[in-house]
Amino acid sequence: AADQLIDIGPEAGSQGGQLVFQGRLKGEERHGDRPFISHTLNFLDGTDRIEIPAVRRRWTHFIEVKGARENNLQYVDARFPLGVLTVVTGVSGSGKSTLVRKVLYPALSKLKGQYSEDSGKYHSLEGSLDRLKQTEFVDQNPIGKSSRSNPITYIKAYDFIRTLMADQSLAKARGYKPAHFSFNVDGGRCEVCQGEGTVTVEMQFMADLHLKCESCGGKRFKQEILEVKYRDQDVSDILEMTVDDSLVFFGNEPKLVEKLLPLQEVGLGYVRLGQSSDTLSGGEAQRVKLASFLGKGHSNQGNALFIFDEPTTGLHFHDIRKLLKAINALVDQGDTVIIIEHNVEVIKCADWIIDLGPEGGDGGGRITFAGLPEDMIRLEDNHTARFLREKFGK
Repeated sequence: AADQLIDIGPEAGSQGGQLVFQGRLKGEERHGDRPFISHTLNFLDGTDRIEIPAVRRRWTHFIEVKGARENNLQYVDARFPLGVLTVVTGVSGSGKSTLVRKVLYPALSKLKGQYSEDSGKYHSLEGSLDRLKQTEFVDQNPIGKSSRSNPITYIKAYDFIRTLMADQSLAKARGYKPAHFSFNVDGGRCEVCQGEGTVTVEMQFMADLHLKCESCGGKRFKQEILEVKYRDQDVSDILEMTVDDSLVFFGNEPKLVEKLLPLQEVGLGYVRLGQSSDTLSGGEAQRVKLASFLGKGHSNQGNALFIFDEPTTGLHFHDIRKLLKAINALVDQGDTVIIIEHNVEVIKCADWIIDLGPEGGDGGGRITFAGLPEDMIRLEDNHTARFLREKFGK
């Protein structure tokens, strides 16, 4: 619908910042020679796309909420398949988040002994409940309470790096332990900024100022710690690397690569390893959390339920495809994923759809459809089906 498109890229982070395209969406300008690949134009003209899955996963086991009646839910019975990707759809205010966030998630969390707020009103929770050992709501809240929290500590990869640095000959000669390379405890960190790299100046009537620490020059560590190098890089240099760069740099450290790779797989290759959680967007924080569960990352692999509430908000088509690949990797390792979503690119990739409506508010709160995307597009008077049909060329 835009009269003028300004596309910045071509990628994210250090590989972005260029004007990729500016002009009208129609006409020769769109197809002329361009110095960079435009992921935006490629998705708009169909050169690039998110493919519809050739096969939908089948399911046998399920969990079922019966008699859900919180907010506008009208005694809803909802069956959620296990071991597949389920997308919960419907217009705004139809009851999607109430059903999943207010009823299903807290009810399951309490059942599994996890901390949870009080659940919304429902009659019973039934089905193969013994098959779930863990329930996770993957939200967009920050990944840590401290600004020292960062992607590499969250995915528990920093332990490998601290051990690696402590194994260097100079570190051994000086008696350094892995703790000396931590910015969270006394020992090797700069005590002026306490490992932050910045100092905060409180301003009474204005926002606080964050200035580079003069003692360590923003490096976070004492000078003697920075004298320890791994392949000519000190610990501060490593924390400044992007995920993409670190995967090349640590190519000979398979255990570390295994930990870092999920960050790249969820589309965060441009993020710096030590980037403060304060500077990550909600979507980035959510994808860091997702990365922590990929691969061999969690103890309840194959018996966990992951819930996402509109994870594509603010994401480009190119990033949505990466996100879907990562989410499908969770399902492929045996876990269950439920996504509350409006984005048709995600809906068309579901193994199972639960649609609430038909309208919002008092006109919603009922399940209007539960089944395969291929069956949903046959519905005549359904808002989701109308938009989904376009993706199937119907």
